[in-house]
Amino acid sequence: MNPDLARLHPYPFEKLAELKAGITPTTTAKHIALSIGEPQHAPPAVAMAAMAESLGGLARYPLTRGERSLRVAIADWLTRRFRLNAGQVDPDRQVLPVAGTREALFSFAQAVVARPSDPTAPRPLVLMPNPFYQIYEGAALLAGAEPYYYPTDAANNFLPDFNAIPADVWARAQLIYVCSPGNPSGAVIDRARYQTLLTLADRHDVLIAADECYSEIYDDRSEPPAGLLEIAHELGRDDFSRIVVFHSLSKRSNLPGLRSGFVAGDAAVLEQYLRYRTYQGCALSLPVQMTSIAAWSDEAHVQENRRHYREKFDAVLDILSPVLPVRRPDAGFYLWTDVGGDERKFCRGLFAEQNITALPGRYLSRAVDGLDPGAGFVRMALVAELADCINAAQRIRAFLS
Repeated sequence: MNPDLARLHPYPFEKLAELKAGITPTTTAKHIALSIGEPQHAPPAVAMAAMAESLGGLARYPLTRGERSLRVAIADWLTRRFRLNAGQVDPDRQVLPVAGTREALFSFAQAVVARPSDPTAPRPLVLMPNPFYQIYEGAALLAGAEPYYYPTDAANNFLPDFNAIPADVWARAQLIYVCSPGNPSGAVIDRARYQTLLTLADRHDVLIAADECYSEIYDDRSEPPAGLLEIAHELGRDDFSRIVVFHSLSKRSNLPGLRSGFVAGDAAVLEQYLRYRTYQGCALSLPVQMTSIAAWSDEAHVQENRRHYREKFDAVLDILSPVLPVRRPDAGFYLWTDVGGDERKFCRGLFAEQNITALPGRYLSRAVDGLDPGAGFVRMALVAELADCINAAQRIRAFLS
């Protein structure tokens, strides 16, 4: 077996199951899961109709690079959403559909990380935020690299300080994952920080993998979160050199089971990644591609989706703010809040007394030099329907009282 498999950490939900093991809630109130970011809103009707009309496509093998019509729809969406020039994104060279961004964020590292020819040489580094989406870490480990965790903690408003990453770390780095809007905090990386990242990536020849899967979940009363392609365009970097962005229909369009997303950016990098994926065999079926075209081409359902999340944040924050230091995130659908003590004890007690599952923060982070930026924090996903979110907030307040 691949010896690097032994380096993988248990997944957060494995740890959560262990934490809850043996507990029988003392309440008869129904279980409400705030632990997993699986949207529960109805899928868009326009996408469901496209799926039903395209089932005949199951009779043929799909192309790894996807149908050109899908790649054009994605390029058009990128152009509209991130204010790019018409024709700036080449659907034939700069867009690649993927079977969900979880798969792509993992496989991308397998394709781009170069292991040293000398077995005694230090492993390359893959940089990632801390707390983080654990796929980044697993991708680095199974690519034969070492993870380097840069903090995105409360002391810095949950934003990365790329200048604080030591020069010797940049020198060994081959790939850096960034997540904006962030999981779990919802913090959005600003233009100045992105410009710093681009300068450092150029200087040290590091690829940037920008996970932007929460970019469409934001308060419509504020400016949409900027994307890295948008920042690059503003800086005149229209070739998107060293940049690959990841987007998904899971959160934007309530289609987590469709397993449909895309990567876009540096054409030379995507050419090689396509070669890797040809062997990996993760092409999207034709019905999935047709459904994806319909979803990427429609914004009405996305606006309605944002309205639902805005209503939930308005209601839940009003209930919880007297008992917890909750704040509306810049984007995304998570509450990331300090519970003032051991968050594992908090989550275990909340499940035992109120039959509500939340996720302990340290299950999403790693301790570095004795400091764990997830310790003391709890992630709560407001993905259930409004009534359930309100009920959960009321029960959390009762638990704390």
